[in-house]
Amino acid sequence: MKVYESDRIRNVVLLGHGGCGKTSLVESMASITGVTSRMGKVSDGNTISDFDKEEIKRKFSLSTTVVPIEWDGVKINVLDTPGYFDFVGEVEEAVSVADAAIIVVNGKSGVEVGTQKAWELCEKMGLPRMFYVTNMDDDNASFRQVVEDLENMYGKKIAPFQMPVRENEKFVGFVNVVKMQGRRFNADGTYTEDEVHDYSVDYLEQYREALMEAVAETSEEYMDRYFGGEEFTYDEISIALRTHVMDNVIVPVLMGSSANGYGTRMLLDVIEKYVYAPNKLEISGEAGGFEFEANYDDTKPMSAKVWKTLVDPFIGKYSYVKVCSGVLRAGADVVNVNKEADEKIAKLYVLRGKEALEVSELRAGDIGAIPKLSVTVTGDTLAAKGKAIVYEKPEVSVPYTYVAYRAKNKGDEDKIAGALAKLMDEDLTLKTVNDKENRQTLLYGIGDQQLEVVVSKLFNRYKVEIETYEPKVAFRETIRGKVKVQGKHKKQSGGHGQYGDVVMEFEPSGDLETPYVFEEKIVGGVVPKNFFPAVEKGVQESVLKGPLAGYPVVGLKATLVFGSYHAVDSNEMSFKMASILAVKNAFADPASKPVLLEPIVNVKVIVPDKYTGDVMGDMNKRRGRVLGMNSDHKGHQVIEADVPMKEMLGYSTDLRSMTGGIGNFEYTFARYEQAPSDVQAKEIAARAGAED
Repeated sequence: MKVYESDRIRNVVLLGHGGCGKTSLVESMASITGVTSRMGKVSDGNTISDFDKEEIKRKFSLSTTVVPIEWDGVKINVLDTPGYFDFVGEVEEAVSVADAAIIVVNGKSGVEVGTQKAWELCEKMGLPRMFYVTNMDDDNASFRQVVEDLENMYGKKIAPFQMPVRENEKFVGFVNVVKMQGRRFNADGTYTEDEVHDYSVDYLEQYREALMEAVAETSEEYMDRYFGGEEFTYDEISIALRTHVMDNVIVPVLMGSSANGYGTRMLLDVIEKYVYAPNKLEISGEAGGFEFEANYDDTKPMSAKVWKTLVDPFIGKYSYVKVCSGVLRAGADVVNVNKEADEKIAKLYVLRGKEALEVSELRAGDIGAIPKLSVTVTGDTLAAKGKAIVYEKPEVSVPYTYVAYRAKNKGDEDKIAGALAKLMDEDLTLKTVNDKENRQTLLYGIGDQQLEVVVSKLFNRYKVEIETYEPKVAFRETIRGKVKVQGKHKKQSGGHGQYGDVVMEFEPSGDLETPYVFEEKIVGGVVPKNFFPAVEKGVQESVLKGPLAGYPVVGLKATLVFGSYHAVDSNEMSFKMASILAVKNAFADPASKPVLLEPIVNVKVIVPDKYTGDVMGDMNKRRGRVLGMNSDHKGHQVIEADVPMKEMLGYSTDLRSMTGGIGNFEYTFARYEQAPSDVQAKEIAARAGAED
């Protein structure tokens, strides 16, 4: 592929609900522009975007794919993202380097949860956007309903650029609302001019009115003229659209059918015409504590950010980069600013799906890939030597769903760790945690489907197997009462025996952050001072694994008050063992009121108003305490509750089921609280069974 100048580059990301037609739209673009001679189908597993074996098997996208399209002398880098919510990290990475978004809506399914989430993400990132309604060849597709729903949700900035024309229940053309001219499709997806038929006039007037309202919103002068009944000229409309689509004052709505290429050319024309080239945009990093205004200027020192990593056993490791300033050339020596390490760029590629197209250089604003970088990971910045420029890392969602896992085959632990490290390089929303306390390894992700895919990838890609199971929750043990107990260790054998005798008081310390507090109140030397450290050592060892269910002990105050010793047989080991016995006896004494403490998390759930009742009812079922509810002033309520950690297992799936996928949640550890008696009994019985 040839090298494109910054002003001839466009970077767009496709967003939308799972199954809305993003990948099919990419296929249509590739077919029309000659990238492929035959349009692939998701159902056949032969699309450019979905080349991973898991994607082919499951028939939906799991990761972002870059497909560069050459159109009318412009290179359009199309970033095809997954639509299913578990893979939101891939979407967030792609949005971080896109200059505009195309939100794809299935004309048959209409506006879905994924449509709304795409809009919210664009709002969060300040990304200009347009809608593309696909599947218009379906008899049940309704462009009118989609436009109406979008206007109800997002207001007067929604501007339909086209309206469909149907004859004999077939999608045969469209009316250009901007030019007020009819178009009829040819068999190859091109179109010829056509008249505006009478049956189109009613809806055309509605769409024209919506477009004029959007244009009027761009300035006070236009607003006054609009309310004064004046018509805008074509040139005025065109200038307003060019100016205000990219500042998100106007959001175009287009439509087509990917299956036969209808509408795809118009979409490519709109991208070329309305999406800004990178050199018209701003981006800044930091260099030596000062702001560095890169602004995709290819005359400045080279800097590029790594926004995604691909690790494939067959095609190798590629680091996806977007050049922020200067020119990135093959053969260049650069510095990984984050790692303060040199990297050699032996070759430079533009990836089109899994196909690597070698290029000599990438100009500012372009997207490409570098193979086999040694220390570079997603989020790092590469810069010319002597230019310590660094950019912000992509902000990705925090994973809260987790499972415990173990190797199916002994001896595979190292292989599994290595394979998971590669998968975590690819997906920043995956992480592993070694929970030493419960002797389990945890795998975190956004949702259950993502974790299921990880298990499958480990087996199919890396030939290792893991089995997942419900993770144990980190309980704690403590006492609520005060007791006085004896611990006596006496052992006689040949030669010197062992003798240690302590009387200790145990009570709550009032501090659940600290395992224990040790004091001594020995009078008259009944226990020599040199054995005090050994007594404390016994307490210290005992609290690591409590007598109730083997969980760590917290909030324990231990006071040594009496005891006895033997001049010959007493030693430090004897008094340590006596102390350990004293702790056991204290927990065995009902007067100490031993209890299990369970972790409580503070949960924040963000849902539309209509779901608040369901969410709060579900919180009560999970033994949660709803603390309050506040509006985020965007049509959502933020419900805050304290919930036992044990009850949060599987919450991601349940919340999606309750809210149709639109609900989000996050939580942080709050404190430990006494577990109800039935929960304690089950946990103690389970731990006892595990020890058998």
